[in-house]
Amino acid sequence: MSTLDEIQVASTIAPIIGSLGAKYMLDPDTAAVGVAAGYKSSFDFYFAGRGGVLGDVDADVIYAAFMFFDRGLIEKLWYRGILVEGARVAGKRYLQCCDNWGRKHLANISEIEKFIEPAAKLVSGVDASGLSLFAGVRAEPLPTDSPAMAYRLINSLRELRGCYHIAALVTYGLTGMQATLAGKDGDGTAKMHGWMPPYPDCSGLVAQRVAAEEATNMAMARAIAACLSPTEMNTLATEIIRIQSKIV
Repeated sequence: MSTLDEIQVASTIAPIIGSLGAKYMLDPDTAAVGVAAGYKSSFDFYFAGRGGVLGDVDADVIYAAFMFFDRGLIEKLWYRGILVEGARVAGKRYLQCCDNWGRKHLANISEIEKFIEPAAKLVSGVDASGLSLFAGVRAEPLPTDSPAMAYRLINSLRELRGCYHIAALVTYGLTGMQATLAGKDGDGTAKMHGWMPPYPDCSGLVAQRVAAEEATNMAMARAIAACLSPTEMNTLATEIIRIQSKIV
């Protein structure tokens, strides 16, 4: 790979952290942990677990942090989920599932420390102003074994970019539903996230959504440049590509 600048690094890692960082959330093993702990569904565990790092808060706070789900759905699943064991315990249990996914799928990747070093430096060095969900995840202690640590850091980078993206969408005047409908498979994703048809025509908002995506990338690039040297940021990109290629 040729040497990349911070903008190129941010755009290179974006789809990887987006898809790879969410894999444990969609894994049947994670759903099974939730069911065993008493959650009525994997969605209850998802909302209570992912949002639990924010503490015992009102559902509107979770809506602010998640954005891409219907407010009524969030309210229903958040309150139902935290009844099981409380928000903070749910958050810790959910991150344990994240760590276990890393142990299962990253254990055979050699020299994974090459990724951990710049990733940990970036995650720990970011100014978390306005990045509540990322800050909540970062506040939880990292696991000490390398496979789990590497995957937790990937997930943390996903939450970081997600927080930047929400801020960018709000800046460009888009709601979560509008941003969803203006994207790929908008109607299908909107329904999956709790919004019911008929949907408004959001085709005229595509340019705003693209601009918000570019702003998200620039925010990530600024964070990368502030925390990492050119060598470190290129190592980050190279190693996360390598990790993705070797996931089993």
